[in-house]
Amino acid sequence: MNREDIVANLKKILGADRVTTEEQALRDASVDRFRKYENIRGVCTQPVPAAIAYVQSAQEVSDVLQFASEHQINIVPRTGVSATEGGLETVVPDSVVLDGSRMNKILSIDPYDMQATCQCGVSLQTLDDRCREMGLTTGHSPQSKPLAQMGGLTATRSIGQFSTLYGGIEDMIVGLEAVFPNGRITRIKNVPRRAAGPDIRHVVVGNEGTLCFITEVTVKLFPYYPENNVFLGYLLDDMKLGFELLREVMVRGYRPSIARLYDPEDGASHFSHFAGDSCVLIFMAEGPKGLAQATAEAISAIVAQKPQCRPVDPDYIRRWFNGLNWDPIKVAEERAEIIATNNIGHTTEISAPWSRLYEIYEVVMKRVRAEVPDLTLLGGHSSHGYINGANIYFVYYYNMVNIVPEEEITKYHLPIKKIIVEETLARGGSMCHHHGVGKHRAAWIEDEYGSSFYILKTLKEAFDPRGVMNMGDIIPLKR
Repeated sequence: MNREDIVANLKKILGADRVTTEEQALRDASVDRFRKYENIRGVCTQPVPAAIAYVQSAQEVSDVLQFASEHQINIVPRTGVSATEGGLETVVPDSVVLDGSRMNKILSIDPYDMQATCQCGVSLQTLDDRCREMGLTTGHSPQSKPLAQMGGLTATRSIGQFSTLYGGIEDMIVGLEAVFPNGRITRIKNVPRRAAGPDIRHVVVGNEGTLCFITEVTVKLFPYYPENNVFLGYLLDDMKLGFELLREVMVRGYRPSIARLYDPEDGASHFSHFAGDSCVLIFMAEGPKGLAQATAEAISAIVAQKPQCRPVDPDYIRRWFNGLNWDPIKVAEERAEIIATNNIGHTTEISAPWSRLYEIYEVVMKRVRAEVPDLTLLGGHSSHGYINGANIYFVYYYNMVNIVPEEEITKYHLPIKKIIVEETLARGGSMCHHHGVGKHRAAWIEDEYGSSFYILKTLKEAFDPRGVMNMGDIIPLKR
């Protein structure tokens, strides 16, 4: 089916006012933040979609997906636009971006059963602000909180800055509604736990739009006690010691909401007013007053056993905490800075057992410095801890030197990502902790899964037999 027929049929299904074919909107919809430099410079290297279709109900999603399946039209689900790994790229011609942002109703906030239900296009910031007015919180606070929407957060298996206490989105999801490519609308009911077979929530959570379109989610709620937050900060000279301290806190059973370790270069970009050339170790304890205080006191006692750690004024950490999240103003400032300086930054996050974390950090830093030119910053931090390991968030900036915009990815971004992924997989870690696979880590998906790739491949074949859901994402496109 050609572009004109695709658009005409979408307008019949949804109405002309909910199908966009404006050229700049389509160019912007062909990418996400992975190609932000190309986008900022006005370069478009991906096939431009045929249309952006805005849905307002699960039935409309069903109607569009049935149409797409019948005619084998690639659908790229979108709710929020803060993806960073190419998950929103339209890598085949005449794709349709199926946008759920207008499904933006909070359906219920239940302070007795401690859960909230909302449509996929509800902003996380909006939901959490409403909950906090009632003395509650979702506990979910990724850096993209002012921009992200609940469907996209669920589809990408996101995690927030307080995950060490509250967990990732997969720990918060109670139930959900999703529509599969054959048009089948499915609902997973809201219960605290069940042992009736496999946990089918996890077929949907993290599927990145490759199996289904998420239309509604129900998440847990928690009491909100911001007045009880206790901040702790330390300087130290050794990342290896920092990883050991993070492990000690987690293994002893303490659960601060924030447990972070920054190396000197990454730390300097956040804490230049006090960090100097030191690593920075940060904790925040929260919850009921007695629990928050006990957690903070226990962490202080653990760190005090290492005289190499020097405490800093907790107010420094409090001020840093208050400026963590993106918002549209910061995004605009970033774009302006990139245009002015021709300098750009990205991140790649991995996870690994405690026994391999420092080794991965060390070898990645050495290889990137040796193999990639024009670096202006190369650092890392750990920001999500577990009893058996943690993540590392590699941060890298570089100047674009003697290249056209579309060469930024091949000269800098992908070579750095390749090093990080290769060295992590070689040591038994996971190549993506929370940003998802997208289309730019899909090449390593079989190495990531090993023999269990059979399970993933079978899910894709079973639920999307005609291959119309987000082609090239998670499982690489075979050209």
